[in-house]
Amino acid sequence: MTHPHARTRRAAFAATAVAGALAVTLTGCGGTTKDDSSGDANAKTSDAKADPDAPLKEGLKVAFLPKQINNPYSKIVNKAGIEAAEEYKGTGKEVGPSDAKASSQVSYINTLIQQRQDAILIAANDPKAVCGPLKQAMKQDIKVVAYDSDTSKDCRQMFINQASSEEIGRSQIQHVAKQMDYKGELAILSATQNATNQNTWIEYMKKELKKPEYKDMKLVDTRYGNDDDQKSFQEAQGLLKSHPKLKAIVSPTTVGIAAAARYVSSSSYKGKVIVNGLGTPNQMRKYIKDGTVEQFSLWNPEELGYLGSYAAAALASGQITGAEGEKFKAGKLGEYEIGKDGEVILGPPTVFDKKNIDDFDF
Repeated sequence: MTHPHARTRRAAFAATAVAGALAVTLTGCGGTTKDDSSGDANAKTSDAKADPDAPLKEGLKVAFLPKQINNPYSKIVNKAGIEAAEEYKGTGKEVGPSDAKASSQVSYINTLIQQRQDAILIAANDPKAVCGPLKQAMKQDIKVVAYDSDTSKDCRQMFINQASSEEIGRSQIQHVAKQMDYKGELAILSATQNATNQNTWIEYMKKELKKPEYKDMKLVDTRYGNDDDQKSFQEAQGLLKSHPKLKAIVSPTTVGIAAAARYVSSSSYKGKVIVNGLGTPNQMRKYIKDGTVEQFSLWNPEELGYLGSYAAAALASGQITGAEGEKFKAGKLGEYEIGKDGEVILGPPTVFDKKNIDDFDF
């Protein structure tokens, strides 16, 4: 499924050169690893040289490591990335923990190194907790691409960002402010306390709130649902009990916004408390149609996974090294240029409401 506005968005980003600003424990693994005779692959752009004319290698093995394996949003992203791998005659898979704790991804990275993957794509639960094993992967010539939620910059070659982090954060305040008539209390329901993407967006939300037009609005609380449906539901309930004058909940996480909407939809707060944030159309359709939610935003998660998969393949094939200014083709999405710090931006988020939600199926 292709986003109806994808062609327009991609054209806009091509015009702007796509410059950087868009969820078990296993035993530790030793065993055979990739031959590192070519040197330290962690010297990402200084020693390695790109060959833009190199063909994509056949038989590449790429693995998606989401924040947590049972997140509906992550399944959409990763399924599209795995299908993209089939297009360039590679194989892809999804592995990961059932919880979103900071250290839960570490053992999976170790296993992927042992399995001699060509590339690891990771949505980091914590920017630093995964760095050690990711650096080991790069030393073994396994390419590392962060997507959705970044690692520390020296722990991967590239970061595939959904949209400009600033645009995502500021736009959430801009949207909810209009619904609130620019006055009243609001709260944030986030994912985990260490999630890089969530925290970056929240910082831009706070910066936006400092503008004069928001002087009558007040951020009264930030809660964390850990991208767990039941905990997010309970945190939404707790916010409304703790703040009886609360006018809006903004949840920049697909799990959180759905849980908050579910609670509000069956409570006396329906029609009184605004729920906004980031969600998927299929998740939020019933809440749009029953009037619980007026609008929400998101990028196309299928395109995010697809772009990440092609970026990993381009790295593993030597077409790019992750250096600023390099370009690569991402299948049907067209050409992208790498921005500062190895960042590539997919495109601007789309606002979903009653008028357009049935145009989307993801």
